[in-house]
Amino acid sequence: MDLFSLALGALLDAVGELTDSDFERPSGCAGWLVRDLVCHLVIDAQDVLITLVTPTADPVTHDAVTYWKVSGSPSDDPLAELTVRLAAAYGEPWMLKHHVDDVGQAALRAAQLADPTLKVSTQDMVLCTSGYLGAYVWEWTLHHLDLVMHLPGASGPPVAALARCREVLEQIAGPFPSSWPDADVLLVGTGRRAPTEAERAELGDLAIPFVLA
Repeated sequence: MDLFSLALGALLDAVGELTDSDFERPSGCAGWLVRDLVCHLVIDAQDVLITLVTPTADPVTHDAVTYWKVSGSPSDDPLAELTVRLAAAYGEPWMLKHHVDDVGQAALRAAQLADPTLKVSTQDMVLCTSGYLGAYVWEWTLHHLDLVMHLPGASGPPVAALARCREVLEQIAGPFPSSWPDADVLLVGTGRRAPTEAERAELGDLAIPFVLA
């Protein structure tokens, strides 16, 4: 749960440092500009708030790792095009920055107040609150990488969050070369960048990319 706050706090800080022109740059999410990604973060924060107030007495079915499933492509998301249209509707970047900070800070407060043992329901899954918030460390960290991919000099995700996300990916996909930095493991392992020839040789039979949704 501490990593949730660390990862989301760093992401909100990074969004707050964006210039107006940064919103028109491409992000690490294929087909999305930075503004589209920031709009998606609004939806993510809203999902967190909704889930934290959706308790259930049903047995736990998933944890921070099994919450994620391998899918074919980010374009499989039926809300992808809606997100682009919604982002454009904001008009001015400051409006989008204000909204994501507003709901993001609310998600931070809600997480800090949450009972880690409470069971919550989302997307036909049941998780302990601690497991659900742990799952979102992946979401915040990967999208932080997406946010800064084409913004030289921008601050990346916290080291601890990168390390945790690498653990998640390797539990699902198998181990990556130990010499690889965590950020490279995540970028290559999720198809955000193609491996170099040398990296491909090191990967051997490990199949990539993995898109976790």
